[in-house]
Amino acid sequence: MRAQDSATAPGRIAVEERDTPGDGPDGSVAPRTPRGTTKTPDTAGPAAAPTPDRRRAGTLQAALGVIAFSLTFPATAWGLEGIGPWSLVALRCALSAVVAGGCLLALRVPLPARAHWAGLAVVGGGVVVGFPLLTSLALQTSSTAHAAVVVGLLPLTTAALSALRTGTRPSRTFWAAAIAGAAAVAAFTVQQSGGALSTADLYLFGALLVCAAGYTEGGRLARHMPGWQVIGWALVLCLPLNVVWAVIALRHEPFQLTWHSTAGLLYLAIGSQFLGLLVWYRGMAAIGIPKASQLQLAQPLLTLVWSLFLLGEDLTPAAPLTAVAVLVCIAVTQRARG
Repeated sequence: MRAQDSATAPGRIAVEERDTPGDGPDGSVAPRTPRGTTKTPDTAGPAAAPTPDRRRAGTLQAALGVIAFSLTFPATAWGLEGIGPWSLVALRCALSAVVAGGCLLALRVPLPARAHWAGLAVVGGGVVVGFPLLTSLALQTSSTAHAAVVVGLLPLTTAALSALRTGTRPSRTFWAAAIAGAAAVAAFTVQQSGGALSTADLYLFGALLVCAAGYTEGGRLARHMPGWQVIGWALVLCLPLNVVWAVIALRHEPFQLTWHSTAGLLYLAIGSQFLGLLVWYRGMAAIGIPKASQLQLAQPLLTLVWSLFLLGEDLTPAAPLTAVAVLVCIAVTQRARG
């Protein structure tokens, strides 16, 4: 494998090289000047806005990512039926890395540029390791309905971190709708769980912060390389740690491959950890991190629906009212100008 900025050989996938934000005037993206040429002031200018077709495709991809993520908690609950939490996380990450690494090798994708490795480490620490581990520990004593409060607050946290990290400035209408949607989801999920604060809640709030950081950095990197390569390289980067982690954890935790635990592990490794993040990062790159993150307002309700059918958990009559409120907030955030 060669560096990302090297020339692409015949038969290899060409990766479009894009500039980092802030190169142009007022923080806009300035066009890259080819090597060996001189950049004049007249060549700098803002990047072209996404086309309507690209925005629609990005919204669809982000929505598919949300659907994939909504099954994560039920799949984790299934996996924990036969596998310990530390072993489950290590195995799901290792299996995902094998799939991602195989794709990268088969397609002869060059190594990312050195400047991107720090960002990939943030993605790996937050999305690949941190969030799965903390939520798995929480789900040992918490129901999926209670854990859904994390996902309900995640869009607002992601949008806030994105504003700090990338310099985006969503409108007041956007923020008002985002806060209203987060409040509706939080009120619903807290009411479902009785509002008690426990050790599981501390795990969930920690998961909220590390996942938002991983989403923000991954969305930024997805503007410089394809989204599937962002999560692919992050998984490969964490593979050595996860192999050692799995060997140690399996010696100290129960491991029984039942139908539920096997299905849960495979879905977490392939569906949620790899394919879900693949389309999610592509969607964020197309429509922006703040707007994509607000689609996740629907994720807790989807999780509750899956929990009803897959885990037998009950739903309260408040669910339809919350669903309507969330859908209205999503519509407003998608139409609000950033």
